[in-house]
This record gives sequence, C-alpha cells and structure tokens, in this order.
Amino acid sequence: MNTAPARSPRVKAALVIVPIAALLGILAFTFTRSGSAPEAAAPESAPAIGRTIPETLPDFTLATLEGPPRALSSFDHPSLIVNFWATWCAPCRREIPLLRQLRAERGDRGVEVVGVAVDFREDVVKYAADIGLDYPLLIGEEDGLAAADAFGIEPVFPFTIFADAKRRIVAVKVGELHADESAYILDHIERVNAGTLELALAREQIRAEIRRLDGLRAKS
Repeated sequence: MNTAPARSPRVKAALVIVPIAALLGILAFTFTRSGSAPEAAAPESAPAIGRTIPETLPDFTLATLEGPPRALSSFDHPSLIVNFWATWCAPCRREIPLLRQLRAERGDRGVEVVGVAVDFREDVVKYAADIGLDYPLLIGEEDGLAAADAFGIEPVFPFTIFADAKRRIVAVKVGELHADESAYILDHIERVNAGTLELALAREQIRAEIRRLDGLRAKS
C-alpha cells in the first residue's frame, strides 16, 4: 500500500508550473500604489505573473522548522530577504548556498533571510537536516500557497522578496536568484534605509539592472 501523503490540487498545479517558469528569470515589478514603480514587461514567452504586488510585506504565520508557528512580522531586521521555495524545485535548491552566503556576509549589516517552504513538513525537515540549512524557515502547504498569493505571485517557484527597514517591498525576483543581482539589490536597500536614495528610484534602478543582467545571462 502506498502510504505517501496525497498532494492537494493546488500543490499539484505548482509542481507543473515550477519547472517551466523557473527557467525564465522573470522580474515582476508592479505595485498597488500608482506611480510607486514602473511596470516591467515580462518576456512574451513567459507565463502571466498574476496580480499586483503589494507596497509592503503582507503578514502571515506559518509553522517553523522547530515546530511553533511564527509570523513574518516578527523578523525586524533592516533588510529582509523572503525566499519562497520547495525541496522538489531544482532552481530553489541551487539558490540556497547563495542565500546562506548573503546571510553570513551581510548579517552584521542587518540582513536576514527567511525561507518559506511550500512543501510537506517532513520533506523540508529532512532536506534542511541533510544540507545543514541554517537560516529561519517557515513551512506550509495550502497555507504556504496562500502566503505566496498574498504577494500577488502565481505559484511559480522560486521567487524572492526584498524589503527595507519599513517593510516596503523594494524588489521581487521570480526565478533563480544570482549573486550579482542580489548584491545590487541589497546595496540599494542599504541606501534607502540610510535615506540617501529614494525608494521609487531604487526600484527603477534595480529593475533596469536585473533586466540587463538577465539579458547578459540569456546571451551566454
């Protein structure tokens, strides 16, 4: 008898969408406040990103790796990276060393990484133990997908949210995150936090730079 847990219809849908969309490196950058940031056009071959992205981080509460639930709002670091992923997603797994590196190198500058695993708890616990994953994790299945929905993102993994000290969403990267773009984004968030760069301009510059970097990667 097969005793494996049954996946919900929405989780099954995510399994189908992820491998295709994760290769496209889409940057979604439409905000609910008009004029907050210019809209970025996705490649013609890309699937629709979905709804608009909220101006600030929506709050949600999910189970943790240790067990007790925790709210996203409980992380009060000046720069927050919220990474949605799953153990069965290859680009998600490839990102983890970079996320660990960012936390190690920039932790003393106020950067925290929060992984949101949209997956079965037992799979996440085993995988985290196997690789020694050392940054905070929030874990959920249907409630994990609901958390992703709150960001206006269709179930396409991985995607990563970057927020400033006021919990305003500065950048969203859909697809695998790379070191050059993450450094650029975090440097800009530091300037926003310091008051030396306006948020709208930071968003515009980040969008332009990531499109440039995506273009270079597509040619290589």
